[in-house]
Amino acid sequence: MNGIYQNIKGDKTIWAVVALLGLFSFLPVYSASSNLVYVVGSGTTFGYLVKHALLLVLGFGIIYGVHSIPTRFFKGLSIIAMPIVLVLLAFTLAQGTTIDGANASRWISVPLVGISFQTSNLAAVVLMIYVARYLTKIKDKTVTFTESLLPLWLPVFLVIAMILPANFSTAGIIFSMVLLLCFLGGYPIKYLMGIIGTGALCLTIFVLSAKAFPGMFPNRVDTWSSRIENFADNRDTEADYQIERAKIAIATGGVMGKGAGKSIQKNFLPQSSSDFIYAIIVEEYGLVGGFTLMFFYLLFLFRIIIVAHASTSVFGKLVALGVGLPIIFQALLNMAVAVELFPVTGQTLPLISSGGTSSWMTCLAIGIILSVSVKTDERKVTRSKVKIDETQNPLEVLSGQL
Repeated sequence: MNGIYQNIKGDKTIWAVVALLGLFSFLPVYSASSNLVYVVGSGTTFGYLVKHALLLVLGFGIIYGVHSIPTRFFKGLSIIAMPIVLVLLAFTLAQGTTIDGANASRWISVPLVGISFQTSNLAAVVLMIYVARYLTKIKDKTVTFTESLLPLWLPVFLVIAMILPANFSTAGIIFSMVLLLCFLGGYPIKYLMGIIGTGALCLTIFVLSAKAFPGMFPNRVDTWSSRIENFADNRDTEADYQIERAKIAIATGGVMGKGAGKSIQKNFLPQSSSDFIYAIIVEEYGLVGGFTLMFFYLLFLFRIIIVAHASTSVFGKLVALGVGLPIIFQALLNMAVAVELFPVTGQTLPLISSGGTSSWMTCLAIGIILSVSVKTDERKVTRSKVKIDETQNPLEVLSGQL
């Protein structure tokens, strides 16, 4: 155990924030899982707690293993992983799983293990590393749009096109984060505007095709439309049930909350342990708990920026921002949905919500960020040793050797 602790390197604040969020997650997950047990009639609260613990333990194992990998290796790994990701996404989409006529093909079952894997989460991490690698390659070079079309934008549009039919929110987040990373990486703004226009045109064609030919291919366009319309018009419909219950939970939580495990709305709010777990947290721990949780995510964001700024390599800077910013964006989006600042998206709260392999992909991204910080720390140690050697008296060095 001491050997593992001694080998923990990188940004200590990130380690601390991730550990605190992971430990805190046991309380709301254990409390909210009662909805699945007593309302849905599935499993036991202790069983869900054990499952959550196993997922977190494996997740921290991923962080520990990945953070020890030199950052430069992720360049080559992204090239190898990109074709694999595209194949997995195609296989997931080809399953054609439907719920009420809508495409719900988001997961594939891992043989022999008996767990489901959401391929879009892996695709998001791999794609951001791939884009960071390409932007590093063209740094300080004059690049035309046609030159970047195949190596950069073709993989991006392929990934998004295969995620979009079943998961609009994830596809939108990935596209937004790629654009942001390209902007930060110095990709020409005029080309980015063209990509945004092309993306909007493709989305419009997709939606119109789905509306005109509803039986041509299963999709969730009607679900997206109803959520946006309900949000814009503030309709009192069954689709608005979740957000109304979430608002009740937040309103009754007050400043200090009802106390751990004392939530009432967890018995009525669907997805209370995943998509709407923030509402349960505010109900049980009040505004104090809600703002404290938000503070830790913002602290995490601050440390990501510090790690990226301190990195001496362009790839290190871009990959830290590329895999780190989506985590914070997803967290803030989850909170915004709970307080009705954004339509329902189905995005979970990173490191807090109960879930499956999605938490592992978050841990993979955190491990990559820590890998970047490890390299920076090693450079600082090397420089400090050089300075000490330069200030030493040569006679003292010689006498010490004798």
